[in-house]
Amino acid sequence: MKKLFIVSTSTIYGKPYLSYLTEEMTSFFEGCQKVTFIPFARPSGISHDEYTAKAAEVFATIGITVKGIHEFDNPLDGLEWGDGFFTGGGSTFVLLNELYNQSLIEPLREAVLAGKPYMGTSAGSNITGMTVSTTNDMPIVYPPSFDALQLIPFNINPHYLDPNPNSTHMGETRETRINEFHIYNDVKVVGLREGSALKVEGDRVSLWGELPARIFEQGKEAKEYNSNSDFQFLMQS
Repeated sequence: MKKLFIVSTSTIYGKPYLSYLTEEMTSFFEGCQKVTFIPFARPSGISHDEYTAKAAEVFATIGITVKGIHEFDNPLDGLEWGDGFFTGGGSTFVLLNELYNQSLIEPLREAVLAGKPYMGTSAGSNITGMTVSTTNDMPIVYPPSFDALQLIPFNINPHYLDPNPNSTHMGETRETRINEFHIYNDVKVVGLREGSALKVEGDRVSLWGELPARIFEQGKEAKEYNSNSDFQFLMQS
């Protein structure tokens, strides 16, 4: 049974990296002793080793050992080694491009569908959907395809922002951009606000966090759904 923790962001204002998630991570990764970290989303500013060490430090506090997939001579060995997976944030296009370059899309998908838990934040959440076409990132590299892991039959828009009524900015809002996506695509999109996440267990999906999610469907008005809502319609492609 697939098990996903699809998180909008790794860090919320005023708190250290992943700290607001550690209690939920403990429950989510119950039974896991080793987690394979996928650090490919960071194109600059921090090395894969440094990024992995940052994640490993947090996971150590909940009794889990972390190794970066880049540390294995064969990345498929990294997928085999981990009892579960964590993919960090950064550039969605860089992340997806590297997964394609290393022929990891299908093996990673198969491993998760076989039951290994998968947690992603930001870019790591974007790749759980059908495509990465609703990311906020600039396409600084061009992956072979925008098709993602397709672990869920909808798309994610992490870091979803509501319009600021006091702003003088006259450009497009996130909602405008997602509506533009729906001119050409009939794929549901979940706008995840900061501090929010989706939990998927098999064909069941629920919202984690205090804020509602904003859900977009082609030809319909966007709607707000709180954690008590029924999200099963999202799993219908």
